Amino acid sequence: MKTYIHENEDWTYFTWDNKQVMLKLAEARNIQGRLIGKMESLGFDLQNEAVLNTITLDVLKSSEIEGEYLEKEQVRSSIARRLGIDIAGAVESERHVEGIVEMMLDATQRYHLPLTKDRLFGWHAAMFPSGWSNLYKITVADWRKDTSGLMQVVSGPMGKEKVHYEAPSSDRIEFEMNKFLQWFESDNDIDLVLKASIAHLWFVTIHPFDDGNGRISRAITDMMLARSDRSVKRFYSMSAQMRVERKQYYEKLEKTQKGYSDITEWILWFLQCLINAIDSTSETLSKILLKAEFWKLHSTTILNDRQQKIINKLLDGFEGKLTSSKWAKINKCSQDTALRDIQDLIKKEILQKEASGGRSTNYEIKELPTGNIGYI
Repeated sequence: MKTYIHENEDWTYFTWDNKQVMLKLAEARNIQGRLIGKMESLGFDLQNEAVLNTITLDVLKSSEIEGEYLEKEQVRSSIARRLGIDIAGAVESERHVEGIVEMMLDATQRYHLPLTKDRLFGWHAAMFPSGWSNLYKITVADWRKDTSGLMQVVSGPMGKEKVHYEAPSSDRIEFEMNKFLQWFESDNDIDLVLKASIAHLWFVTIHPFDDGNGRISRAITDMMLARSDRSVKRFYSMSAQMRVERKQYYEKLEKTQKGYSDITEWILWFLQCLINAIDSTSETLSKILLKAEFWKLHSTTILNDRQQKIINKLLDGFEGKLTSSKWAKINKCSQDTALRDIQDLIKKEILQKEASGGRSTNYEIKELPTGNIGYI
């Protein structure tokens, strides 16, 4: 009895319920087009801010899906440097962070270039510059070798593992990936958004690398979605939405990979995830517009570098509470300097004490007339 989709003969001749898929695809395409039109009506600086926020979110959340948590400021600074965007408080980024950012930007900023084996190997090498994944030495910039057995996706404690999926054996990878890459670059009648959903499933089912398959599959997805948008500007994050829907994401993959070549259920889930990702962009856009409104309102207000840095962090939606000690730590200044900065902003009606009180005094940005910006 065949267990996995790749064990079926001609397993990549995927089929789907065209009526259901076309209805959902039309909905996704409509909302996608409206978002792009809305974002393109913004000024250049606001577009750059939106792109920086979106790609930062994409890198962070794609890694979080795999259980890896990157430093947001490192990711944001790395992306800003590569895109030539000036940001306050830029920091140096670790080597592996630079590699993940490099992969994502290569996929989305050079989406028009062919996806090849060497390009995938370059992405993989950038992700694992040391040749190690956690405590394990892995094959880098080459297909997996299965030297310690078949590639399996498992969960649970040692000795009680549950096998969710078993990938094709390593001796099939060259053939399977050649077939995938030829299809990916071929001109066919498949809508590019639909093609993105199939490409994601197809690549992650082959699972060609020792590690990093999930993140690379999501980069490939973003690459095809950029082709569908015909733009290097990314205004929505599929990885962020997949992180929100991670349980369903894995369930749909596992169910499809244990089925036959009818992938209707996977495609419908993917398209709804895309719709949800675009819907959630409205929150990001609101923050960007509020940030622009804030700096417009305070264009003539005299602020020092420390104050500008903290205000931007607040406007970008950092979590937590702002205290004088946190101010001092972020700005590497004394507690007295932090208190003077804060009191100055209170006098200028930019900050206010948070009403909730508590053992420490917390501060928040005063609400603008256009709405509540929020606080950390």
